[in-house]
Amino acid sequence: MFRRREPRSYSRAAREALWPRGGWTRAVTYMKHRLRRLPDPPEVVARGVSAGIFASFTPFYGLHFVVAAVLARAVRGNVIASLLGTFFGNPLTYLPIAYASLKTGHWILDRGDRMPIDAEGPRSVYGRFADAGVDLWDNFVAVFTDSTAQWDGLAAFWDAVFLPYLVGCIVPGLVCAVAGYWLCLPAIAAYQKARRSKIAAQLAALRDKAKAARPGAAARARRAEEP
Repeated sequence: MFRRREPRSYSRAAREALWPRGGWTRAVTYMKHRLRRLPDPPEVVARGVSAGIFASFTPFYGLHFVVAAVLARAVRGNVIASLLGTFFGNPLTYLPIAYASLKTGHWILDRGDRMPIDAEGPRSVYGRFADAGVDLWDNFVAVFTDSTAQWDGLAAFWDAVFLPYLVGCIVPGLVCAVAGYWLCLPAIAAYQKARRSKIAAQLAALRDKAKAARPGAAARARRAEEP
């Protein structure tokens, strides 16, 4: 019932993830209107948005919706707004978010600006990801074979990338979440007020129209009752 009439190919899905079919401007406009039409008070909606923004800074890629929903419940924000807020993290912002989080994490952990150096030489962030991926695959294969599980790549990835990212995302995530809250709050409040006024005006117009139609209806009813 809810399936697409024309299923998307993998290449089209990947392309639209990087650049939506209507462009990022249309996507942002849609999210803006969707946020403003949520029924909760502006403070609740804004708290949900800020929770989603903070979640987009965490290194739990693929689980940002889950993290945002948990944070929204914790701060008593709107869960739907938190899910929309995670779109702050997208292919255009992931790189600066990761860079800021890693730099901040290495600074907080007092590790300087450079990645730790292994015995075989320095490794980049991408190299750490590759090493962790190899370990994950080898350990998966080891479950079904006699191979020995290897954890060196995963341990190095945790120490050099994941832990600094997890620690470092707190500061820029909080800054952007607070900024998002104070930017969204007045905009949502103004939109909801204008929307309520518009709905009230429409209801008043309908009532006036109904009142204007009543005398004619009564006269027609009297004429129908006459012999």
